[in-house]
Amino acid sequence: MSSRRERPPAPESVGPLVDAHTHLDACGASDAADVHAILDRAEAVGVTAVVTIADDLESARWAVRAADWDPRVYAAVALHPTRANALTDAARAEIEELAGHPRVVAIGETGMDLYWPGKLEGCAEPAEQREAFAWHVDLAKRTGKPLMIHNRDADAAVLDVLAAEGAPESVIFHCFSSGPEMARACIDAGWLLSLSGTVSFRNAHQLREAAALIPPAQLLVETDAPFLTPHPFRGAPNESYCLPYTVRALAEVVGRSAADVARETSENARRTYGMGS
Repeated sequence: MSSRRERPPAPESVGPLVDAHTHLDACGASDAADVHAILDRAEAVGVTAVVTIADDLESARWAVRAADWDPRVYAAVALHPTRANALTDAARAEIEELAGHPRVVAIGETGMDLYWPGKLEGCAEPAEQREAFAWHVDLAKRTGKPLMIHNRDADAAVLDVLAAEGAPESVIFHCFSSGPEMARACIDAGWLLSLSGTVSFRNAHQLREAAALIPPAQLLVETDAPFLTPHPFRGAPNESYCLPYTVRALAEVVGRSAADVARETSENARRTYGMGS
């Protein structure tokens, strides 16, 4: 078994893949050479494109730079819901400007997180999160870019905001972690559900039941690296090259081949994010 500090071994490719949500800066990348190295490791196992995600202003600026450094990298910009209390007028103006960059393919990650308030010092309160989420919903609609949602312990609150504000044309639930009831609500609304390494965890019964419900056209896969490394490497550092492990685990859950899941999710990501072929 790998130690917690060692990267998992490179998996065999299951076909071309898109990592729909990663954090290259949190994976240790600081400059163009670091980004190239991460993407080279990913491409060696078939991961041909990634979307690197911002959760604060500094990471939003960095994500856009990273997308300019390497043609395999795209970016998403927003303030994470736990940081919603930093959404000042100046922050809104800068996020809007960054969102107009042609390599920015989504507004995110935004949403609601009801797990951390009261546990994490400085965490935005639910009312602050709701206001910021509504603003990001509007930004997604104004820019015509997909809305990428972070939802932790907040199913009802997230659905309430989307109903009140009117959802954008394209909505992605990143690292979907809810059960079948929430999955059905999202599927019926036509939204995309992105699954991470958590679907490989044998104790994730509700999530695995939900995953089996997702139509192929509404499915994405992601690493959320450096977090949520798939079984059997849970606790080791995650990176985009690990995505085939998740795809193989997901293929078992949905009863399709790993190659089919790779093809379906890659096509969905490229269509949704406007990446081209």
